[in-house]
Amino acid sequence: MLNVVAIMGRLVADPTLRQTQTGRKVASFRIACDRNRRDANGQSQADFIDVVCWEASAEFVCKYFQKGSLIAVEGRLQSRNYTDKTGNNRTAIEIVATNINFAGPKSTNSGNNNYENSYSAPASNGGYNAPRANTMEAAPSYSAGSADDFAVIEDNDDLPF
Repeated sequence: MLNVVAIMGRLVADPTLRQTQTGRKVASFRIACDRNRRDANGQSQADFIDVVCWEASAEFVCKYFQKGSLIAVEGRLQSRNYTDKTGNNRTAIEIVATNINFAGPKSTNSGNNNYENSYSAPASNGGYNAPRANTMEAAPSYSAGSADDFAVIEDNDDLPF
């Protein structure tokens, strides 16, 4: 069986951090994900997806993300049944996140955050993945050379080895 979900969108509200009765930390938040099409009136359409994450990932999300942040989430789809306040049976479908990443540029108002924009959330073992330095160099320009820089290779249909 395969149950893998990858989604990217913006947080609808600040994530909320809670603790279970056993002391496990859990965060929940909702992501607005564009459908990449417009309705008959020209309005963008979006889906609103609920996400849950646990322990170190929950702390990570609550510390570094807020309403409007662009976020990438990888996890599994899960459904659960519950009874609401009026006694009606309900079903909730949500993503249980296993990997959370920044997906947009660093916010200018975050202050204490020294991250660039491509760092992973805590690994499933509870530790944080090491930040990756921005080491991308400019691509070399190949158009600067001339046709004389290349030599013709003689091919006699013999293998050179």
